[in-house]
Amino acid sequence: MTFEYDVIVVGAGHAGCEAAAASANLGCKTLLITLDLTKIASMSCNPAIGGIAKGQIVREIDALGGYTGIVTDRTSIQFRMLNQSKGPAMWSPRSQCDKTQFSLVWRSILESLPNLYMWQDSVDGLIVENGEVHGVHTKENVNFKAKAVIITAGTFLNGLIHIGNVNFEGGRMADSSTGGINTQLCKLGVRIDRMKTGTPVRIDGRTINFSKTTEQPSEDNGYHFSYMPISNKELKQLPCYITYTNQEVHKILRDSLPDSPLFNGTIKSKGPRYCPSIETKIVNFEDKDRHQLFLEPEGTQTVEYYLNGFSSSLPLNVQFDAIKKIDGLEDAFIYRPGYAIEYDYFDPTQLESSLESKVVKSLFMAGQVNGTTGYEEAAGQGLIAGINAARKVNGLDPLILRRDEAYIGVLIDDLVTKGVDEPYRMFTSRAEYRILLRQDNADERLTPIGRAIGLVNDERMSHYELKQKHKSIIKDFLSWKKVTPESSADFLERKGTDKLQFSHRLDQILLRPQITIFDLVDEFPDLKSKVDKIPHSLRNEVLDSVEIDIKYSGYINREKQAAEKLNRLEYINLRGRFNYKELNALSFEAREKLTKIDPVNISQARRIPGVSPADISILLVLLGH
Repeated sequence: MTFEYDVIVVGAGHAGCEAAAASANLGCKTLLITLDLTKIASMSCNPAIGGIAKGQIVREIDALGGYTGIVTDRTSIQFRMLNQSKGPAMWSPRSQCDKTQFSLVWRSILESLPNLYMWQDSVDGLIVENGEVHGVHTKENVNFKAKAVIITAGTFLNGLIHIGNVNFEGGRMADSSTGGINTQLCKLGVRIDRMKTGTPVRIDGRTINFSKTTEQPSEDNGYHFSYMPISNKELKQLPCYITYTNQEVHKILRDSLPDSPLFNGTIKSKGPRYCPSIETKIVNFEDKDRHQLFLEPEGTQTVEYYLNGFSSSLPLNVQFDAIKKIDGLEDAFIYRPGYAIEYDYFDPTQLESSLESKVVKSLFMAGQVNGTTGYEEAAGQGLIAGINAARKVNGLDPLILRRDEAYIGVLIDDLVTKGVDEPYRMFTSRAEYRILLRQDNADERLTPIGRAIGLVNDERMSHYELKQKHKSIIKDFLSWKKVTPESSADFLERKGTDKLQFSHRLDQILLRPQITIFDLVDEFPDLKSKVDKIPHSLRNEVLDSVEIDIKYSGYINREKQAAEKLNRLEYINLRGRFNYKELNALSFEAREKLTKIDPVNISQARRIPGVSPADISILLVLLGH
């Protein structure tokens, strides 16, 4: 049997869901194929979305018209805005989610999209003719034809699970791994390697002594992920709890290192440096007496808890013995041990910035198969892959987000330009323009782009325009409203800042570090009357954005100028202009790297590790610049 679609998405994890939704919403007849329809967007590891830089990615997905932010808000059971003690470029939203509801809400959204169809099966091969993909073949012996295919298989390609000296095939615990696609692609010239990730034990909350832990409640601050007016308080808000390892725990783990697959040579692939196993922590940080752990609820209708910070692949009995020595877990009953998983990934330098393969035309890849780790990084890639697969089908140029436009742009550029030698995780430090890439302004950066490509609907655009209207009103008022030394004296004294010598505008007073925009709203009734006209769901967004724009205008303008200067290099095309192997004026490493990556333009070339400023200067001279 053969069926025909415009776009096929293989895998219904976080990347696959965003890819399928984007493709369908852009008018393509889309098929989403997954091993198990009951585990769509499963939170295989931590039941949380967001965090440092990851939260910014989710807000960007939402601003472009994706769904991860909406699903997160609707299933949130604890929300926190991280790093508020630091500058606004570092603010990062994070939410614990109800694991079961997260998957159900995602499925309900996918089933509501007119152009989207789903099929439960395993893809064991691609239909490739003359170097271009034309569909997939499944284990149930069905051929699905398509004009573009997106692979978002996560950790399922040749997945191998490790618990001590026990190992078995699996894409995650209780789910089979898949093969066929990777073997076929390898024969076609796609470079494949192995990576490793892991997850902690799951604990029965009824057996935890929470009195010996520190409660971490949800923040009732009015923030949420989606820019749409959707409450993140549909579900009961639950606390997390903090506890710590100790020297007794460390001794048990240290004595068992010879039985650890990570240290006895069983696992040879590279794991995530920034999310290490507990056994790696005690080896790399042997001077530390303890490590912080978080007990995080998996949902409102379960007593299951996730022990964040205790990822492990040690033998079952070792994990059990060590956990029993942790405060609050002395009587803990464990649902499931932690484990490590090795899996295949594809070299991302063989991808275009659109996430289309350079080796097989019309084949796109997104998520952990590109060497990344994390739901958020996967979802961001999935959204772009879905957009670009649909645009290719419709004969349109791909959407490429620049590094100064989005963390998603930084993520994809890092992957396709630099490659990976360990699971890639996004951090704010990876973005050279992070003052521009804040979580509060993702809609200003990306919603107009989403609208231009047809992914942002009328409702979202109207909501965006309403926010911009109120923001403009508040900024205009602050820019002309003046206060005198006499009328402001008491207010400034209460705030611990110097009195005025002459009249100042309110935006000038807001520049003072002791003053917030909320202070001004409380103090000046005419400003408050304008703020009261802002819909409640928009109020924090508008006021935060206005304050950041004013307080950090100098830094923002400086980064914009730097970005604009470098963006001029985007227009100096390179691809197809040189045979780099013949350019003896370049360093040997530059010739090798430029040949491998084949950069599109000078801007991408300058970001390739091993290509020096001197090499770039030579290329510019050869190009006549």
